[in-house]
Amino acid sequence: MAQEEKQKQSAAHTAAGAAKTGKAIANVAKGAASGGLAGMELAKSKTGKKLILIAVVLLMIPVIILAMLPTIIFGTLFVDGSDEKSGFTDGETLNQNIVELNDGISSALSAGLNDVLDRIEADYQQSGCDDYEVVNPYAGDIRYNANLFIAQYCASKDTDAASISKSDMLSKLGSNTAQFYSFTYVDEPRTVEGEPNPDTGEATTKDITVRIYTITYNGESYFENEVFALTDEQKKLAGDYANNLSMVLRDGNYQVLGENDYTDYGINYEGVVFTDGSTPVVYYNQMDDRWCDAPYGTDNVGHYGCGPTSMAIVVSSLTNETVDPPHMALWAYQNGHWCSGSGSYHSVVPGAAKAWGLNVETCRRDDPQKLADALASGKLVVAIMGPGHFTSRGHFIVLRGVTSAGKILVADPASYRRSGQEWDISLIMGESSVNAASNSPFWIISKAG
Repeated sequence: MAQEEKQKQSAAHTAAGAAKTGKAIANVAKGAASGGLAGMELAKSKTGKKLILIAVVLLMIPVIILAMLPTIIFGTLFVDGSDEKSGFTDGETLNQNIVELNDGISSALSAGLNDVLDRIEADYQQSGCDDYEVVNPYAGDIRYNANLFIAQYCASKDTDAASISKSDMLSKLGSNTAQFYSFTYVDEPRTVEGEPNPDTGEATTKDITVRIYTITYNGESYFENEVFALTDEQKKLAGDYANNLSMVLRDGNYQVLGENDYTDYGINYEGVVFTDGSTPVVYYNQMDDRWCDAPYGTDNVGHYGCGPTSMAIVVSSLTNETVDPPHMALWAYQNGHWCSGSGSYHSVVPGAAKAWGLNVETCRRDDPQKLADALASGKLVVAIMGPGHFTSRGHFIVLRGVTSAGKILVADPASYRRSGQEWDISLIMGESSVNAASNSPFWIISKAG
């Protein structure tokens, strides 16, 4: 058998093995993330192959994960000894690749949104209705799981890693903009004010029909089946890729509890209120036996609902309305904040705050004084945390106060035990997500007025 054919078969077997051992691979990648992949410095080597072999040994990441994501995220896998930079050893190159991919996906989604609005306009023109309205949950924020798009694209290539590239992936997405969004409609009869009677000046009414359109994001699951047309094995492989990529990049958008991320699950926390901060805080736990198995999209609140649970804590504490996690999860799902298999889009925080009439502003990782001042004044802060004391992946928590000694009080929706501890502000800042938008993983939320 030719050597090239042997290599192809070997890659195929490795890919199949990766699909069957996703959890083990995830644990290995998690360990690599704690060492700081982007910031790792490696001794210069005369040959690119030696350099990448050193990286593979140090990171202990299976080659198939790296081989399937070369030019997409990390740049060229096997360089030729030239001055070409790689995301494996150069943070700027890695960041540039991530930004370009996110910008490209966002542009494709924006084009898809314009496309569905054009289709709605065309439908209305043919409808015979008197007017129309558009319910568009995505008007102010294009939401997507970039890691899952990348993973699905790579999995669709199977073992043909050589053909993987940013330009090819973005071209694939760009040629399918009409597939991102769909719409439904209902025709609603209404009675509206008509022109005044010319003889008497009296008000008149008329009956009209209004077509109400609702835009739906077809999303990553649609592309998995209809655009990339993944087999069951490729779907499993894509899930493994997305999982590992999220952890390798310390991506806080992946909020799925690991085995050690939650404590005391299956307990009823009804009536628990924290009163040791400036603002009394209603506590909810996502693993509460009242709603642990309640739906969050096609996922559940217990393992995926830290975002809605955190916002249920905030809304129930800062408004006169009591909103429990399953109801907040339903609202988040209906308003486009649910991210299939990955928790919630970060937009769930400002989206829910504004929906319940609360003020919201962001805070950067390098501004601990702003955070402490906000908590001291009675405001609450929702934080998206990266790997560390609170999570092995990504996790929303609520910062609920600051002690006289400057320690931070939290309401962790996955752990009542951690919620009773006091935390150094340096730890909170240091373990907050490094991939939050504009380096701002904190949302300061306060009552209106």
